[in-house]
Amino acid sequence: MRRVIVPASTSNLGPGFDFLGLALSLRLEANCVGPSQSGRHEFASLDGTASAWPRDATNLLFCAFDLAAERLGLGPSARRFSVRSEIPIARGLGSSGAAVVAGLRLASELAPRQATLDELLRWGLEIEGHPDNTSAALLGGCTLAVPIGGGRLRIVRQEVHEDLAFALAWPSKGLATAAARGVLPREVRFQDAVENPRRLALLLEGLRRADPELLALGGEDRLHVPYRLPLIPGGAAALEAARASGAWLATISGSGSGLVAIGARDRIEAITSAMVAALRAVDAGADGRTAALDQPRANP
Repeated sequence: MRRVIVPASTSNLGPGFDFLGLALSLRLEANCVGPSQSGRHEFASLDGTASAWPRDATNLLFCAFDLAAERLGLGPSARRFSVRSEIPIARGLGSSGAAVVAGLRLASELAPRQATLDELLRWGLEIEGHPDNTSAALLGGCTLAVPIGGGRLRIVRQEVHEDLAFALAWPSKGLATAAARGVLPREVRFQDAVENPRRLALLLEGLRRADPELLALGGEDRLHVPYRLPLIPGGAAALEAARASGAWLATISGSGSGLVAIGARDRIEAITSAMVAALRAVDAGADGRTAALDQPRANP
């Protein structure tokens, strides 16, 4: 039996589009419990939010496990898995990235040799198509993951101040990444393209210092948030409610439909409640959680 625990992740935080990921304390636990007698991968159990996972070959944990198994010389033998997850699906909180990382790491644990960190990062990018969630899920903490050609990544670890806490809220319906990408413009104004890296500089220093003004200014985005926010019923009101309750940064988590806010620990419960209440004004099934940073690790 092999077991791995993988964190959720939020990405972008406004201007860090498609490369900034931040690991959070919601977790997925996956176990390889033995061989499958059916000739194909199967689940012994799926609990928590994983109960909604597909059970066929499209499952990302299966896909990632098979990719790593082939490249590490494990062979094609079918396995049984049990999974429990706290990570909401299709809410921009890295549920697919966590499933991919779980599959890669389980195969690495069972293979004749363990994958290198560089291999795991590259394979995560290959499967997901963007590196932000898988990199944060592998390394913990906050990562800036930049593809540099040939499937390779350059990772910079960003310091996050220990005083920061995170509020999460999401509506009852998810938002597929493909749909969220579909509303993005093919071209943007020059002024908007220039503004985003300016804001990113403020965001990174705000995360390092826990500086309220820098986080508020640094969380502004012009490339994706204005186009995606109308897809989230009550989303704009929820972000305003978060700021009114003391959030220093409030924005879409990943591609949505979830929202994330950053603030002081002694205000984070109130911020979460305010966001959830605003979403529930139009969606009775909305929910939320507070979270902490999943601490950075030297080895995944």
